[in-house]
Amino acid sequence: MLDGNRFDHDVVVEAGRVRPRKKGPSKPYRNRYGHTPLSPDESIPWSPPRLVVGTGASGRLPIMPEMLEEAKLRGIELIALPTSEACELLGSVDRDKVYAILHVTC
Repeated sequence: MLDGNRFDHDVVVEAGRVRPRKKGPSKPYRNRYGHTPLSPDESIPWSPPRLVVGTGASGRLPIMPEMLEEAKLRGIELIALPTSEACELLGSVDRDKVYAILHVTC
């Protein structure tokens, strides 16, 4: 839940604003991972010093190595946790400083 709203699709939180995750650019990699991974081909909020990725209830969202490398090149700390743990972590951050990608469908 974000701001009292329950979502049935993945979301991107950028400076506290929530938008749907558009995973179309990552779909070509689905066969390689057995699940649509998180890739740098998507619209990623690259401006914060820290990006939290909620990997789903059971941590099944794959994160492509290219995504991790891009974050490193940009000097961004990428924290990947199961979504419930990611939400707990984000609950302690000022809303306008929340940058996250949350996988909520499995």
